[in-house]
Amino acid sequence: MTEPLLSLRGLTVSYPGAERPAVASLDLDVGEGETVALVGESGCGKSTTALAILRLLSPTARVEGSILLDGRDLLTLPEREITAVRGNVVSMIFQEPMTSLNPVHTVGQQIVESLRLHQPLSAQAAVARALELLDLVRIPEPQRRFQAYPHQLSGGQRQRVMIAMAIACSPRLLVADEPTTALDVTVQAQILELLDSLRRELSMSVLLITHDLGVVSRWADRVAVMHDGRKVEEQAARALFAAPAHDYSRALLGASLSGVHARGDAPHYRVARLPELRVERRADGTAAAFRLAQPVPRQPALPVDASAPLIRVEGLDVVHRTGRHAAHAVRDVSFSIAAGETVGLVGESGCGKSTLARAILRLADHDGGRIVLDGTDIAALERRRLRPWRGAMQLVFQDPYGSLNPRKTVAALLEDALRIHGAKDARVRRERTHAMIERVGLPASALQRYPHEFSGGQRQRIGIARALIVQPRLLVCDEPVSALDVSVQAQVLNLIADLQAEYGLACLFISHDLGVVRYIADRVLVMKDGKIVESGEREQIWSAPAHPYTRQLLDAVPSFAATPL
Repeated sequence: MTEPLLSLRGLTVSYPGAERPAVASLDLDVGEGETVALVGESGCGKSTTALAILRLLSPTARVEGSILLDGRDLLTLPEREITAVRGNVVSMIFQEPMTSLNPVHTVGQQIVESLRLHQPLSAQAAVARALELLDLVRIPEPQRRFQAYPHQLSGGQRQRVMIAMAIACSPRLLVADEPTTALDVTVQAQILELLDSLRRELSMSVLLITHDLGVVSRWADRVAVMHDGRKVEEQAARALFAAPAHDYSRALLGASLSGVHARGDAPHYRVARLPELRVERRADGTAAAFRLAQPVPRQPALPVDASAPLIRVEGLDVVHRTGRHAAHAVRDVSFSIAAGETVGLVGESGCGKSTLARAILRLADHDGGRIVLDGTDIAALERRRLRPWRGAMQLVFQDPYGSLNPRKTVAALLEDALRIHGAKDARVRRERTHAMIERVGLPASALQRYPHEFSGGQRQRIGIARALIVQPRLLVCDEPVSALDVSVQAQVLNLIADLQAEYGLACLFISHDLGVVRYIADRVLVMKDGKIVESGEREQIWSAPAHPYTRQLLDAVPSFAATPL
């Protein structure tokens, strides 16, 4: 048996003052040309492991064990030697390219810098190689994109630039940390196909870090499952999905919507809740057991009267203008949503989904059409006359951390929302704030804390509470669960569904995750290039899609067939 390219032995990472190590006694091998997936939920130690391999952890981190690359322990190398390894022998693709790319340099300059740091190339040769790399990762018009800045590229293009930089020096090991989390299904499929083809062409090994089990099922050779910093299971990918041995692995698979496409009939929020992963802990806080809270039938939902919609969008147009150039972001879009109904909106990045949502909420200008809310065309109202309507329409953002003021407590955030919308009595504001924070499943003590003190799922609950506390009639959810782990995703989706049924909300739910849309939506709109190319009932879209683009989206969804629990 050949020696693995990468071998972690007893890797332990701890921080001063922490109750438990971030990574504890981890053993993991990655063979030559192999793709090994490291899966688990946020905080389990996946990214800490990746950063430890490249010696990029905080100086306060205490690292023990060994990280052997071709027999050399990376933990013992002097700084000069580890610098020569990073980006040259081992490269990393980070989760968020917008924060990893330098905003003041063109993407071409950044690839050239990476090349010249590790290879004896002239400036001219480095530029030529950078253009080859942009072409290799299938970026259109590489000559023009070479001169572009990161903000001028789409999310998928920025991720391709990160891949070009990572493979610039033909590394032997590529560490990909959540490389497709925020990407649309078709772009995700393209990126993963690209990584797999580069792995084969360059004889490269890949350590793939992800919480998307559908991706793991399709692209990994072996899988290691982590929880609370420890590896709880490791198997060949096919074996893990067929017969997971650990109860955490079984619960993780059972809570994932990636399996919806392979399980036949998808659950629907009007019928059942999603199963939620529960962790039973010992007195010392360590995990003792894992289980799925069994889905239970919901109370009968309020009837939806589609003949009397709460909101009608008719022939809406939005044009983006830059100098003399004008581009249609939204073209002649028409649809309606009834009270208590959820309409899903799907499509690739840049197709106009978020622009459409902002135009409906009158947060962005429009260039034609009507937006009839409860009988009033709010598209025709001047901005100063919109104030009474603002409380009737609320938005739940994709990134709750970026949309919550970090300097204010949760209580202040919620009371501010009430004050802006006319609640003058301080006692009433406090009572409603306490009632709402409890309704979204957070303790009253959360009101005195700040956004950075919460997990991603908890922050999303706060964002939902802020939207609902003003008692809106229309809720627009823009990718509200795309960055959440599968179990947290289930909790937030169940919460949204419960609150919608309780308050009779109309909901426009925007997502690139078709498993989520299939669960949450009654009807689905498919958007491409600013137009609605197909619409229909949820199961009709899945069982008999009419438009080629809809079929393309559905075919790109990674899925798995897990063993029934």
